[in-house]
Amino acid sequence: MNLFRLSMPVCAVVGLLGILFPAELAQIVQGASAAVFARFDWFFLFIMTALLALCVGFVLSRVGDIKLGGPDDTPDFSTPAWLAMLFAAGMGSGLMFWGVAEPMMHFAAPPYAQPDQAAAARNALVITNFHWGLHAWGCYAIGALVLAYFKFRRGTNFQPGAPIRSAFTGAWVEPVARFADFTAVLAVAFGVCGSMAMASLQFQTGLGVVTGTDTSGVVVRCVILAVLFCCYTASASTSLDKGIKILSQTNMLLAFGLVGFLLFVGPTAELLRGAVSAIGDYLVALPSLSFETHVHTQKQGWFHGWTIIYFIWWIAWTPFVGIFIARISRGRTIRQFLLGVVLAPTAFTIVWFAVFGGVGLTEDLASNGAIGAAVKADFTVALFQLFERLPGTDVLGVLALLLVFVFLVTSVDSATYVLGMLTSKGVSDPPTVRKLAWGVALALMGGALLLIGNIDLIKALSTIGAIPFVPILILQVVALFIALRVDRRAG
Repeated sequence: MNLFRLSMPVCAVVGLLGILFPAELAQIVQGASAAVFARFDWFFLFIMTALLALCVGFVLSRVGDIKLGGPDDTPDFSTPAWLAMLFAAGMGSGLMFWGVAEPMMHFAAPPYAQPDQAAAARNALVITNFHWGLHAWGCYAIGALVLAYFKFRRGTNFQPGAPIRSAFTGAWVEPVARFADFTAVLAVAFGVCGSMAMASLQFQTGLGVVTGTDTSGVVVRCVILAVLFCCYTASASTSLDKGIKILSQTNMLLAFGLVGFLLFVGPTAELLRGAVSAIGDYLVALPSLSFETHVHTQKQGWFHGWTIIYFIWWIAWTPFVGIFIARISRGRTIRQFLLGVVLAPTAFTIVWFAVFGGVGLTEDLASNGAIGAAVKADFTVALFQLFERLPGTDVLGVLALLLVFVFLVTSVDSATYVLGMLTSKGVSDPPTVRKLAWGVALALMGGALLLIGNIDLIKALSTIGAIPFVPILILQVVALFIALRVDRRAG
């Protein structure tokens, strides 16, 4: 089976259907997602919690001492470069898109009744951190760990089906492994093109606010897409330690700069107090939230529309982020790997939402609900409208636009790299032609969603590829346990 020739037409057909029949495609995809969520919401929540618990177990056990590689292998990248690359690939432009919008939306419509506004504000950050924190990175970490272990300890390739082929025997193994590889390609392509469309929409609306001009036309969207395509294909044509590495480090510098600037011009002491409170509130609420299915309540719609769709979204990105993190993580022990992948990005994410969400909540309370109204009207522009109320508006707006764009370039560049690996038999350095071919495909799929501008379709399509990948992820974890047991007996 030629995975490239099989998956590329499927992606092209979906993109074409999105252009020709957007409403019908949205209805089909959303209907299928809703049917699955209604029956298996508990299962998705349990799986994500179990993956996080597995990370904790590995860190605390002797398994954590195992090196991902040979005894003499050393890391290919410095720790700062490694963290920057995995963070930019794992979250990226999503933090810019939802940094203000999500806390404000949970503040305006909390799933639980709150005694006052202060409690509602703190609860909004707890929910946001639950969606973006340890569970998301725990899923990424296990997905990456399986591939890294089999690659660097057993010499397999980076395809998701490789651990299944290595650990299991029987006539069923090869068909399931091929299905795993195919499903991973679709999950990566659909997930990335959805994020690509949302970030591009935010860039478009933000550009209008910053420049004070009308940027709502189709021509502007096409120009943004064309510039984006040129940038990420130029980076994709270089090696991993140049294009993606440089972009990721630039991302982190810009992100730290933007957070620092907001802390400086905003209510600094209040934001820092909010960050400390957010950490404590999140850790206290984490055990109950990890098993909260909202049974016997009227919050099932909220639960499916927020928590479950987020968790499915992270699963959709796991083949992409997992392969990428595994590729850049040789030479680290499992304990170092898991602590770095799970804790460092989660800590930065909590601070990010505490600052962005905290500024939004503070300004909303001071303006009698103006920020909340802006988010409700158009959450793609909420970040830039918030900046207009702060000192240094122009600097904040330009810096945010630059960060959105560089995050976007990095994510799509990383995706072309991973898709090139997946469809080139899992080689560590896929051919440039293959990466560029996927760059064109992602531009067409993302462009179709961007031109449609239907956020509901974008969200649904971004997650639909992940649903069949869930059993594959479970099989990969079982394969890892088998390999660890066999290798421990052999060693």
